Amino acid sequence: MKKALFSPILIAFLGLVMIIGIPNNWIINMIPKNRVAQAATELNPFMFQGKYIQDKMLEDPRYLPIYGSSELARLDRFHPNNYFQETGADFTPFLVGRGGMESLIHFLNFSEHAQQLKGKKLVFVLSPQWFQPEGTDETHFVPNYSSLQGYDLAFNKNINPDLKKKAMKRLLQFSPVQNDPILSTMYRAELTKDPWIKRESYLVRPIAFTYRELLEKKDLYYTLAGGFSSKRDISPSVKNKSWTELAEQADRYGEKRATNNAFYISNYQYDKIRKLLPSLKNSKTGASYGESPEYDDFELVLDLLKDSGAEPLFISVPVNGKWYDYTDFPQEGRTAYYDRIKKQIEANDFRVADFSNHEYDPYFMKDTIHIGWKGWVYVDKAIKDFYDGHENTSVALE
Repeated sequence: MKKALFSPILIAFLGLVMIIGIPNNWIINMIPKNRVAQAATELNPFMFQGKYIQDKMLEDPRYLPIYGSSELARLDRFHPNNYFQETGADFTPFLVGRGGMESLIHFLNFSEHAQQLKGKKLVFVLSPQWFQPEGTDETHFVPNYSSLQGYDLAFNKNINPDLKKKAMKRLLQFSPVQNDPILSTMYRAELTKDPWIKRESYLVRPIAFTYRELLEKKDLYYTLAGGFSSKRDISPSVKNKSWTELAEQADRYGEKRATNNAFYISNYQYDKIRKLLPSLKNSKTGASYGESPEYDDFELVLDLLKDSGAEPLFISVPVNGKWYDYTDFPQEGRTAYYDRIKKQIEANDFRVADFSNHEYDPYFMKDTIHIGWKGWVYVDKAIKDFYDGHENTSVALE
């Protein structure tokens, strides 16, 4: 009985030792050469929270990384992924984002790759909904947090020490860092002069280093295994069209898909909230996106991108004006966000494509919060202007 039980445990243990003991270079040599290309539109959390794939992507001038959140998964035919592929652009969009990825998560990701960002063009899509009065919360932070990126920040000597301390102080407010005794000790040691904490950090550092090595190996195995394909609306209908013609096509496309409501929301999304309409009416009276801890988190992103020498274009997405009026979310609470975020970006000498005056454009948004068919046409033009080196990124289609 004991022997029968012991054998599988021994085999499992030996198997684990073999998996851990395989040199990283061996695993890297087994990763398919097209894995980065596959990952460009997979929107795979393992890629976001890892290191290897994004390292390779940032090394390759063919890719233009686009960072954001859940709007990136709206892969209709006007989405940058399809538009630039079908029109034979000189670059391939590489999508980095999913629901709940807000400024602090993006900061961790950028800090992981800070040395590769110098002179790198990138696009960063902002969502007004990030800027809630209470800022990002556990619900959004926890599923998107990367232990590998958290540990790499502790060992990172390439970013500004003051910026690093600000980020660590903020990260210590969240449970994945608070509840990790090794990582929290290392972070606290950066923020204090207490000799006991610094001594404790010195003692746990070898353990932290070993654990980080295991996390890197785990990332390589996930990369080797691959991800999954996202459903994409592949259509050549966007070829050989002027921007005005493309916007007209998007209007027609939206008209066929948003027929059962007055908010220009897709039928599919509207059906999801139809039963909640009475409870949502006037539910946002007095709300505002003008004050939020998210602005400080976003400043961490801006500081890191500036220090690293990146060349970002920020996309300021509007809200769905008709829907926000229905919920009685005040116009001044929306304008406060648009004005503040634009000033914050421009104060850092970065470029912003500001679409805040499109709140009421039919089919600019696909639902209550996500950019949609016509909106993507405007974003596509802003991205192309930016990539082509135009001094001013136009937010008009002319």
